[in-house]
Amino acid sequence: MPADTPPGYPFPPDQDPDRTIAYRTPQPVQPVHPAQSAQPAGHDNPRTQQLPQWHEPEELGYGMAPPADAYGNPGAYGNPGAYGNPGAPATPPKRGRGWIVALVAAVLVGVVGGGGVWAVAKLSGGGTQPQEVLPGNAIAYVRLDLDPAANQKVALFNIARKFSVTKDSFTGDDPRKAVFEALRKDAPDLGKVDYAKDVEPWLGDRIGVAVLAPAKAGADPGVAVAVQVKDEAAARTGIAKLATGKQPGLTFRDGYAILAQTQAEADAYGKAAPLTQNADFSDDLSALGEPGVLSFWADLGQIAKASGADQSADAAILEPIKNTRFAGALRFDGDYAELTGITRGGSATGATEPEPVKIGELPDSTVGALSVSGLGDVLRKQWPQIRKAAESTSDGQSFTQFLDQAQQNYGLALPDDLVALLGKSLTVAVDQQGLGGDQPNVGAVLATDPGKAQEVLGKVEKFLADSGTPLQLAKAPGDGRLVVASAQGYADKLAKGGTLGDSETFKQAIPDADAATYALFVDLDKLEPLYAANLQGDEKANAEALRAVGLSGKYSGTEATFTLRVLFN
Repeated sequence: MPADTPPGYPFPPDQDPDRTIAYRTPQPVQPVHPAQSAQPAGHDNPRTQQLPQWHEPEELGYGMAPPADAYGNPGAYGNPGAYGNPGAPATPPKRGRGWIVALVAAVLVGVVGGGGVWAVAKLSGGGTQPQEVLPGNAIAYVRLDLDPAANQKVALFNIARKFSVTKDSFTGDDPRKAVFEALRKDAPDLGKVDYAKDVEPWLGDRIGVAVLAPAKAGADPGVAVAVQVKDEAAARTGIAKLATGKQPGLTFRDGYAILAQTQAEADAYGKAAPLTQNADFSDDLSALGEPGVLSFWADLGQIAKASGADQSADAAILEPIKNTRFAGALRFDGDYAELTGITRGGSATGATEPEPVKIGELPDSTVGALSVSGLGDVLRKQWPQIRKAAESTSDGQSFTQFLDQAQQNYGLALPDDLVALLGKSLTVAVDQQGLGGDQPNVGAVLATDPGKAQEVLGKVEKFLADSGTPLQLAKAPGDGRLVVASAQGYADKLAKGGTLGDSETFKQAIPDADAATYALFVDLDKLEPLYAANLQGDEKANAEALRAVGLSGKYSGTEATFTLRVLFN
């Protein structure tokens, strides 16, 4: 590991990389610049002890983790070939070709497609990461790590065994071969390559792809690929055999092969300051928490600039993101898969701080719900840009005419009336009762001035009636809110509130619900009666393994977070 990389990077300095629970949502941390904490080469990593013998998977029930002492000491630091691999690199991705497809295929096959026993037995984690060898001037970065922390592998193993499509694949062979064979199906030129002879001796566990800004306006962006290797000489020979047509540029750096379109580019990338010295990148990844199996980062403003979008007619629309960066990670726990992300540096979307939503106060019979705070304030601030964008389209004149007619004929003043209707927060819900009937119970809770909101709804109802689509909503006004629903009984039920937030399923799907400023929740178990009767065999078993879906997060000022979770039974 380079001396300019802090110990444990990219984990925050106060977090244990072998635990997921503490990182269920992105947490703000104090920025740590790589230069502030040096680590000598060969520094002993606390995660270097030999792993005891792993039990055969048949000894574990679905969702069960192994005994604590079975993975308390993950395998040797930097142990190559420990758990799956990104697959054999061929010629570095030609712009416009399917390298992204190949990367996704590697995830699907290598993560859930083979070698379960062998893979989980090698709980090493640690070691040099691709961001430590790729150029620091990258504007986008994707990392696939099939040798992550021990907890990630165990959780992934247990989840994969819940589904028929992945359960049978965990039979105990080298998953790198499964990845290679999957990629070879789409690459006939690899037919003469022998995996055992030409690939296995040198291929490591990780791959990273960095996209670099074009050298000049109008040029294509640069692409650097870092593939972890175990033997440089064998890797040079193997990559040359894998490459079809023009040979890629190739150099080596700290246990990785750096591939590029030309040798000059590869040499430059191999000598450049690494991405870990990009302060924005390091801070964003630290705030994200555990990087999991897959992580990614992008500077959206630089991407817009590289594409020339910042010079287009719609450049004003991109103004709010000109300084925005985005980072995310895919990780696993025993009961769920989680995709989490954070955006930073953008323009503030609203004039005031949004309040937390109250989705947890819905009835416990709720099947699905969406709750968003601060929409009215965001609409008020962004209306000039929204109107400008609409009027710049081919139908811009029609949009202007609609606004004028709505004002003249129905008294609808936009955006003011819509801002009043949306208020502080909007929560839309669907109830389990009546779900299979002709008229499901659907309603909305508007945290706003109930008098003003009812006045606006009256205007909307008159407009819809004149348009031939009449809509009559049941209403239940209250203190600082208005409830509208498809039926009066459900409106009254929503007005009384409930205890959805006490449900264990809800708590796990929506972490930190009391602080979330937006949330989406779907209880898949409650939806099963609608479709389970039409499924049979594996399809039914796979559907029944899914428990719930939750999306939640916070946005405040120039920073926003999100966490998407899929829960399993």
